[in-house]
Amino acid sequence: MQHPGARLWALVEQDVVMIPGAFNALVSIAVREAGFGACYISGGATANVSGTPDIGLLTLTEVARTIREIADASGIPVIADADTGYGEVECAVRTVVEYERAGAAALHVEDQVFPKRCGHLDGKELVPAEEFAAKIAEMVAARQDPDFMIIARTDARHVTGIEDAIDRANRYRAAGAEAIFPEGLQSEAEFAAFAEGSPGLLLANMTEFGKTPIIPAARFGELGYRMVIYPLSMMRLAMGEVVRGLCELRDAGSVEPMLDRMQTRKELYGLLDYVPGEEWRFPGGRV
Repeated sequence: MQHPGARLWALVEQDVVMIPGAFNALVSIAVREAGFGACYISGGATANVSGTPDIGLLTLTEVARTIREIADASGIPVIADADTGYGEVECAVRTVVEYERAGAAALHVEDQVFPKRCGHLDGKELVPAEEFAAKIAEMVAARQDPDFMIIARTDARHVTGIEDAIDRANRYRAAGAEAIFPEGLQSEAEFAAFAEGSPGLLLANMTEFGKTPIIPAARFGELGYRMVIYPLSMMRLAMGEVVRGLCELRDAGSVEPMLDRMQTRKELYGLLDYVPGEEWRFPGGRV
């Protein structure tokens, strides 16, 4: 079977790729059915749906299970957030092995000091660039398949400035990272400057309510970015509706006012490709 990383590489070679976040396997199937070619697993979303903030509390084993469920259910390439690699170099090497084994097409790892903070919050700290570059080199060497994409994220923009972010990106490219993820850029001009200063494969983070303005995917493509992730968009939509629905249920004493906004049983079964009474198999997955 073709490595999922090879399918991700084929997508980015064609055009800018929109990559919605999926916070569970069912959402990842919906991502596929909506016509997207890849999905993203956010460390923040995975933590949040577990009831914790995005401060690196989840273990490698917990996140690898999420990757496996989403990769199996969706059958599309998955880019997975690896935070700081779950520790020092030895832990980061194991992260590559476990993420690839779980079915991910790619991972990104960031140059923050543990415990990390959400990339759009202030107060972040960075590890030395040379230390992180060495970690990247070891992670690249640990891959089982060269198509497994290693993406280096730098959070330097709001700590040491955009020039240092560009310098770090180029160091990480030299260490073997195939793509760079500059976190927290604040304008189209900054995205353009970064792309000019660190030419090569780039990933943009289109998260809401943070430091980055809303930029269309086509514009990111014009600015030099081939991958655009939407890490929390679907979770925010879902949780907004959950909270509104709970308030309606409390106030109305009935689910009836909400029925027209609910996914029906038929729609759910269709998404799962499930016919009651018939044998069921993963419709898009690896097993």
